[in-house]
Amino acid sequence: MNEIIYPLAVIGGGSAGIGAALAAARLGVETVLIERDGMLGGTAVNAGVSCWEPVAGATGIPFDIYRELEKIPGAAGIYSMGRHCCHPDHNEPPFPGGESIIDPQRNYSDTLLRCGTKGIVADAARVRAQWHGVIFEPEIYAANVQRMLLDTGRVRILLHRTVTAVHKNSIDRIDAVTLDDDTVIRARYWIDACGVLARLAGAECLAGEDAAGEFQEPDAPRKPSSRLNGVTLIFRITPDKQAVVEPLPPDVPESCWWRKDFPVMSCVEYPDGDRNCNMLPLMSGEEYLAPGEDTAWAECRRRVLACWHHLQREYPEFRFFRLQWIAPRIGVRETFRVRCEYMLNENDLLQGISGQTHDDIIAISDHMMDVHGGSRKACGELQQPYGIPYRCLIPCGMSNLLVAGRIAGFSSIAASSCRLSRTMMQLGQAAGSAAALSLETSCRFPEIDIGQLRRSLIDQNVQLF
Repeated sequence: MNEIIYPLAVIGGGSAGIGAALAAARLGVETVLIERDGMLGGTAVNAGVSCWEPVAGATGIPFDIYRELEKIPGAAGIYSMGRHCCHPDHNEPPFPGGESIIDPQRNYSDTLLRCGTKGIVADAARVRAQWHGVIFEPEIYAANVQRMLLDTGRVRILLHRTVTAVHKNSIDRIDAVTLDDDTVIRARYWIDACGVLARLAGAECLAGEDAAGEFQEPDAPRKPSSRLNGVTLIFRITPDKQAVVEPLPPDVPESCWWRKDFPVMSCVEYPDGDRNCNMLPLMSGEEYLAPGEDTAWAECRRRVLACWHHLQREYPEFRFFRLQWIAPRIGVRETFRVRCEYMLNENDLLQGISGQTHDDIIAISDHMMDVHGGSRKACGELQQPYGIPYRCLIPCGMSNLLVAGRIAGFSSIAASSCRLSRTMMQLGQAAGSAAALSLETSCRFPEIDIGQLRRSLIDQNVQLF
């Protein structure tokens, strides 16, 4: 039996796991990072969701990563809005959704504000002036993130590994985990950035829409439901000189069989002129979970091919592009959430940071309450950023485990807002910094000095107000 012992183990190498491992290592913590796929990056890499939407608070490690990417020609760019089906005066020729184009006049700081508008339709001019984001090449991103981690000299990365069992030495503490190759990892502190650790450790998990009485949210449904945010399967297209409508396989109909009409598309330009294409949405969250990931991916691929054929037939400009790549994984916006010491909820989002009374805010965000597929009462732009408390990272009843990423302590409504990649990376940075502080002071995660943690994050250039 192979046994590995580290002060800190981080499970999951997506945005939150990257933030956690890098922050902890930079603060002197020897860390092991375990990832099930063959490269780091999670959804941003393996699902092709390589666009960082505008959001407040994305400083600290996200900015550090962007600065590394911008040193490489063609690795990343800032985008602005182009044509949009909701903006008649900016939609010639007609576009099947929203277009975002590389804008050399913009810089990273232009991507750090979403809130304060009346929405994409009612406030078009302000939205166009204010909303900018980042797009990057997934494989270059993954390679640079791995290099940044290894350059600390304190991170060991284990790829193609999954946790199969959790071993606890008391009801509130994890002692070790077993991996699928029978390796045993022992650690004093744990950060779960994918959810497998929390579930195996017996943490309470929530899924679907929460009832209004659960968190006293004004726009939650009266009864809970199994409804989840929709999923996507990203595809990439590349320019071509000849106009062609690519043929469909025999088993894929030309018509849209899964809904009334083909969905609209978010289409973001890469620095090399390719496009990142995201149909909004391609499948409901419940439909994704029901058959299992492989079956859902195969069906999503059929839908991508049908959507692409529709785009080429109905919008002639796409005949000068070729379908180059379909992501190997589905882009998932919501699965389950862990019950934590505090559950961020709609009231926090509506109050904004000026109205919140939490003294343990460790990250901020301002993305809209955003549900893909169907309709929810709770949906819309926010008027100011809101804060995410540290307690949202502490699973109830656990003393040496933090959760970061979309599995953290959020209501379903709050999760629809704060699920963005850079916000998840900020939660990871806070978790990694908390681990460093806990090791330094030999205290449990719930007992750390919040003021000291916040000062550490501010020293790391994290925006908290």
